[in-house]
Amino acid sequence: MSAQALPPESDPSGPIRQLVEAALPDVRVVEITTMGPDGSSSHDPTEKAAGYGAPRRITVAGPDGSQRRLVLHTSTANEFGHDRRSDRAGDMLLAFDTFGSIPAHVEVVDVGALTRDRRFLSLREAGEFYLLTTYAEGRLYAADLRRVAEERRAGPEDLARCEALARYLIELHEAPGAQPGSYRRAVRDLVGHGEGIFGIIDGYPDDVPGAPPGRLQAIEQRCVEWRWKLRGRDLRLARTHGDFHPFNIVFDEASRLTLLDTSRGSQGDPADDVTCLAINYVFFALDAPGAWQGGLRALWRRFWQVYLGWGGSAGLLEAAAPFLAWRGLVLANPRWYPAVTQRARDALLTFVERALDAPRLDPEEAERIFA
Repeated sequence: MSAQALPPESDPSGPIRQLVEAALPDVRVVEITTMGPDGSSSHDPTEKAAGYGAPRRITVAGPDGSQRRLVLHTSTANEFGHDRRSDRAGDMLLAFDTFGSIPAHVEVVDVGALTRDRRFLSLREAGEFYLLTTYAEGRLYAADLRRVAEERRAGPEDLARCEALARYLIELHEAPGAQPGSYRRAVRDLVGHGEGIFGIIDGYPDDVPGAPPGRLQAIEQRCVEWRWKLRGRDLRLARTHGDFHPFNIVFDEASRLTLLDTSRGSQGDPADDVTCLAINYVFFALDAPGAWQGGLRALWRRFWQVYLGWGGSAGLLEAAAPFLAWRGLVLANPRWYPAVTQRARDALLTFVERALDAPRLDPEEAERIFA
């Protein structure tokens, strides 16, 4: 159902009556009762205190006078993976898709959303969702890095764009995160989400040259340890892009910047964005002999120099390792980058392993590995 609780109003039963009678035209609503998180209104010592909303029990009568009961579920925000509206909407859609597959389960009558003007909007006939956006004029930043790798040189415009990206992140990260609990959510998702470290590792075939299961398992275990190191650093929560890589960055001919596809709630640790872009200066050089020394190393250095020169970057290098690991695991995964060679994959994972084993990320470690 809705991604937000029912708003207060003079007659809260009005929209509910309209919803039920639209979904079931042959019935009329007799009574609406608010239920507790565990489905009761008692104060027993075993009463459940926390829940994901305040369900309403609705008694309806049919044309013949017979009565039955329905339950209207709404969802409220909390730190248990329901802090984003998309989480709450996803839970409702999943319930709609799956309740009917379980024997003896309650049945779904409808699913929908609450509109801004307090109307219920049914989604029971909906299939997949869509998103319509504007178009970013220009070229992906990945094209710049490919050219630098091919030409073995970074020109003045390349250095200027690199610096502009570092300064963009500084401005972005100056805004603190707004939702309590979001930092722990970000760190949890970093490790355990399907798009995070666990999911990316699960996406590796068992016979990947340079990435045998034992090596990946050891990396995963180190990342779990890092989750506990980061877990209490809530003050690091900031506004973030969440997927700041060269295929989500567009420059037009005047070097104006447009970004694509902010992700993961747009809040987290700034180290996510910084390592996501920085490791690509290494990645684009790996299978291009001379590209690191000829141009991409200069961009790596300039990016770190500008970002770390910002006073708000304190603590970033002490938090960066698992975020670097995540991005390195993506780049080394043949499901995402099938053309990566065994040598390049081994170099990436070696970089990841050394970062995870150190208390603080050292950007100069790339100089020693990739020189």
